[in-house]
Amino acid sequence: MQYVIEDLRYRFLTAFDTETGGYMRTGILDEQGRDTGIDPFMASFPHLIDVGVKGHCDHGKSGLCTQAGIGCYQSGLLMSQPNMDVEDFAWIARQCEGRCTQFALGGRGDPDQHEHFEDLLRISRDNQIVPNFTTSGYGLTPELAKICARYCGAVAVSWYRSSYTERAINLLLAAGVTTNIHYVLGKHSIDEAIARLEGNDFPDGIAAVVFLLHKPVGQGSQTDVLEASDPRVAAFFAQVERPHPFGVGLDACSLPGALNCCTQIDLASLDTCEAARFSCYIGPDLKMTPCSFDADGHFAIQLGDSMTIADGRFAIQLGDIMTIADGWDSETFEHFRNTLRTACPDCARKDLCLGGCPLKPEIVLCNRKAKTDKP
Repeated sequence: MQYVIEDLRYRFLTAFDTETGGYMRTGILDEQGRDTGIDPFMASFPHLIDVGVKGHCDHGKSGLCTQAGIGCYQSGLLMSQPNMDVEDFAWIARQCEGRCTQFALGGRGDPDQHEHFEDLLRISRDNQIVPNFTTSGYGLTPELAKICARYCGAVAVSWYRSSYTERAINLLLAAGVTTNIHYVLGKHSIDEAIARLEGNDFPDGIAAVVFLLHKPVGQGSQTDVLEASDPRVAAFFAQVERPHPFGVGLDACSLPGALNCCTQIDLASLDTCEAARFSCYIGPDLKMTPCSFDADGHFAIQLGDSMTIADGRFAIQLGDIMTIADGWDSETFEHFRNTLRTACPDCARKDLCLGGCPLKPEIVLCNRKAKTDKP
């Protein structure tokens, strides 16, 4: 199914194919409806929502991510909440019908281990939203893989370098699911990433390997943060530009590095931080933040009937119901956007990069003189 969203507030169109996952948006349209070629800064409602349906990690005691050399940014070994209620998830989905195109199911643990996993996927589709998710694959079964094939656009398996990683990939591929690998890229893993890209050493049949820049959030170590001056960063991006039998993707956090190191990538295929511009995160407790990496909740808004907003900086009248649209239009989210609008004002590439991550400036792979750190 293909459908088009017309954003009347910011004057652009978005087209989305629910079968292939194809997504495109026009530039800002002029009064005659012609594309000006100027990218819209934001949408009037998020196009993708990262929904944290898991409040606790089922494998927390065994520490699968830690064993794989990855620090859980949701602090899954230290924190535990109830999983998101189906009713709350349905409330979110109803608000998004015809406005949001994709849900990325996540949270603290594997979404496929949610007690009502199939219901969450079905509710998404019932509201014209394509569900995707990332899993360690540890608890994936043939039955769950078939459910994914019925409802999901794609499933990503975290690169945990274990037998269950390969088993999960094979289960998903056998069920006909578009399967990606999510690879966390930090100081400890970049040498392996370069070698595997150089040798095309990833499982046959995957659609893509998507590299996610390590962030010092939750249990993520500050010592594993890559630096722009590290010669391995340029070597990695050189491998990214080479042809491969699988797709190679980068998260938006990596865009400054791609801009500084790559010469052959089509810049139109890249986008910088979309937090509070085209995407947001909603946790199992219905707290909405611009990005799931706002672990401390500096920009958090409580959805539903709770009245506390963002460290008490702003408040609303008791008795109101805070919706996704209310949170999106809030002063709190606008404050976050302003960090992107005002970053690196003297840089010629500001419009492409927007200064990179507003939350963790130390991860921005840029050492240009025009770079400015943000709070």
